[in-house]
Amino acid sequence: MAHPKRKISKTRRDKRRTHYKAVAPTVAKDPTTGEMHLFHRAHWHEGKLYYRGEVLIDKTEEAVA
Repeated sequence: MAHPKRKISKTRRDKRRTHYKAVAPTVAKDPTTGEMHLFHRAHWHEGKLYYRGEVLIDKTEEAVA
């Protein structure tokens, strides 16, 4: 295994890590409901699951047994 010849100081280590940054998620607005959601993700609004403006699942309708 490779071993460092000298200890890397905290300052030098932190300088190397300055480029690692968190990125804010991209948010979209649904065209039918106006709800804000993550891109390429389905989202719930008032008991319905929407994706690209279309209803996928409707929990408001009761299942007939």
